[in-house]
Amino acid sequence: MDSTVEGLNSGNAADVGEPFERFGEWLADAEKSEPNDPTAVALATVDENGLPNVRMVLMRGYDETGFVFFTNFESSKGREILSAGKAAMGFHWKSLRRQVRVRGPVEPVSDEEADAYFTSRPRGSRIGAWASQQSRPLESRLALEKAVARYTAKFGVGEIPRPAHWSGFRIRPVEIEFWRDGAFRLHDRHVYRRPAPEGPWSVERLYP
Repeated sequence: MDSTVEGLNSGNAADVGEPFERFGEWLADAEKSEPNDPTAVALATVDENGLPNVRMVLMRGYDETGFVFFTNFESSKGREILSAGKAAMGFHWKSLRRQVRVRGPVEPVSDEEADAYFTSRPRGSRIGAWASQQSRPLESRLALEKAVARYTAKFGVGEIPRPAHWSGFRIRPVEIEFWRDGAFRLHDRHVYRRPAPEGPWSVERLYP
């Protein structure tokens, strides 16, 4: 029996480590085994009518404060997150037969954090952030190509500033579930919960 199972049998979160520590171990495993994008994650939001929306994004960082991704704030997901203030994400590492589910309130990252990440992006991606009116109707592919050409000419070979509408979000989890495949669909599940993003974690095992 591994240490995770032993800790869950005792019901003591300290025995299985903090969830971010556990996530880091699983992500490191995924970076070795996943052929593409181990940081790809399904991001779920809701619109003004409560209808869910889900799409794949790339997690661009995590620490004890939460999980970070970047987007156009005027896109569907940007508007929905700014309106609801909450979101969920699900990692699925097929090669490992593991999942991690995250839920919690969301806050924008600082301007300094957004600027640092934007500067690290390839030049074409930075131009694309200016050219794309993300999630809004596009009359033709040619119209997008013209917008890219316009901003390429505008910025020339100089620095490309971050658009005001482009930044990042941080999900500050109040729940993180770790799921591992088991024989005969008797999967191993344990979930960490806390009442608020600043609170202490509790952990329990769940039925498959």
